[in-house]
Amino acid sequence: MRTSEQVPGARGAGAVPMSLSPSRASDFMQCPLLYRFRVIDRLPEKPSEAATRGTLVHAVLERLFDAPAAERTPPRAKSLVPGQWDRLLEGRPELGGLFAEDEGGVRLARWLGEAEALVERWFSLEDPTRLEPAEREMFVEAELDSGLRLRGVIDRVDVAPTGEVRIVDYKTGKAPRPEYSEGALFQMKFYALVIWRLKKVVPRRLQLVYLGSGDVVTYDPVPSDLERVERKLLALWEAIRLATESGDWRPRPTKLCGWCDHQALCPEFGGTPPVYPLSVSPAASAEGGQGRMGSDPM
Repeated sequence: MRTSEQVPGARGAGAVPMSLSPSRASDFMQCPLLYRFRVIDRLPEKPSEAATRGTLVHAVLERLFDAPAAERTPPRAKSLVPGQWDRLLEGRPELGGLFAEDEGGVRLARWLGEAEALVERWFSLEDPTRLEPAEREMFVEAELDSGLRLRGVIDRVDVAPTGEVRIVDYKTGKAPRPEYSEGALFQMKFYALVIWRLKKVVPRRLQLVYLGSGDVVTYDPVPSDLERVERKLLALWEAIRLATESGDWRPRPTKLCGWCDHQALCPEFGGTPPVYPLSVSPAASAEGGQGRMGSDPM
């Protein structure tokens, strides 16, 4: 998410957190040190083919709705892929490095073909000729009564003639097994909470469209769901505040460590993090900082 985040009371010259997004909340739950590297230190990370392909597919699906309903066809959508890739390169020239050693453009052509296949699969899951989104790539921000600001970008918002709201998110990967589905739903409930606080309307449906596996997962939230999410986010924010003030960002090793760009700086792999750029509160350090988090807030 394109956010900055701040913890009230934190001091220092570094990048102090200012708000919370679904991505950064997930980072902290996955590994507090990863959150620090991304939000506090703002360490650069290499672009990946998978993440960049996801960005490209999202751009194509957004732009397709610029066309009249009858012209929203698979061939037209696939024809948008090269132009949207060129636009991505204009805005982020470093992405060209993904295929710097690609003689003859074979890997790039295959990669673009994979993006086209994902776009084409979408048509088997939704009918864009019958959709008129109220919003696409919608930036949302809401401040809770506690002062915590929540931010995010929603892929698509549909509003029925009756006023019912549906939040839609495209995923270019495969749908997780049911026992792991809560992580993806957390992001959607986060968005639903923001919409609820902004518009005073609980979204009727949350919809995840998995282009990698051809699945559509839906969830119909109720106010009690979103109240629980708000309580969890407040607990998470308190843990982030304490870690920011104490400088205690403990790594949490998992199988996902193999995909982390920061292993060389992680104590779990024999590395040493950069010097902490913020002032440390002695009181927070004495309290144990990160250790105050207790059980996982999510």
